[in-house]
Amino acid sequence: MSVSMTGSGEIATPVESSKSAMTWGPIFGGAAAAIGVTLILLLLGSGVGLTMVSPWSGQSSSLGTVGVTAAIWLVVVQWLSSGLGGYITGRLRTKWAAVHTDEVFFRDTAHGFISWALATIFVAGFLASSLTSLAGAGAQAVGSAAQAVGSTATAAGTAAASSTASPMDLPTAYFTDALLRPDQARAAATAEVSRILLNGAAEGQIPDDDKAYLATIVSARTGLSEADARTRVDTVLKRIDDAKVAAQKAADEARKAASTTALLGALSLLIGAFIAAAAAAFGGSQRDEEEDLLVRPRI
Repeated sequence: MSVSMTGSGEIATPVESSKSAMTWGPIFGGAAAAIGVTLILLLLGSGVGLTMVSPWSGQSSSLGTVGVTAAIWLVVVQWLSSGLGGYITGRLRTKWAAVHTDEVFFRDTAHGFISWALATIFVAGFLASSLTSLAGAGAQAVGSAAQAVGSTATAAGTAAASSTASPMDLPTAYFTDALLRPDQARAAATAEVSRILLNGAAEGQIPDDDKAYLATIVSARTGLSEADARTRVDTVLKRIDDAKVAAQKAADEARKAASTTALLGALSLLIGAFIAAAAAAFGGSQRDEEEDLLVRPRI
């Protein structure tokens, strides 16, 4: 503490309040209000969001639409809860007597920011869960599509002939089939066809000799001509490629939606902090407008 001497020889010491400039009661009260409003609005948004998705094909909104809608709703939730929590924080604090106006403004904004930070930390789990779900939607779509293709091929092979090869033995089984491939197609070749398709999915394409062999098997099993069998093979392979492209497109849409949601979420948090601080300053100014006068009897 600095001490100064006046011209008359008196000692002058600075006046400093013994009370802290931070009032935790209004801060916790504003944070609790912000948390309550956030939870209510998040539940409301979840209910509305469930109406946008459906297990039936063609009745759900696209992943991009769902992602953008969720991002906009999170922005609205953040702004409303931050504004209310900040205003309550500023309005509930006691009046600071003998404090400069600029200092009062700073304290109010600091109280609003701290209240917003506490509320944000509490609901961070909900926000992180929402963003993670959106970000993982694309990967889940790709995994489901790949699993469906693999399961279909495996189920077809199992239904026709039992195979003792484990998933780790599939590459070896494919090359073994290629070494022992007969000139004439066997009647029971469904398991081998499954391994050819699985190897093609792993390599990204099916070699021309494998396509010719598949056409031979199809011709032997169905009685079609070699040309018609090759056409059927090409048609089925094109359908598999189309399914892969559709899964990649869904993953890309989910990635874009997740990116938009993350960017809007970060911007919303920054603006929410500003709104909370400004609302606290506004609430504090309204509180200070009500001047309390103490009336004492004249002595």
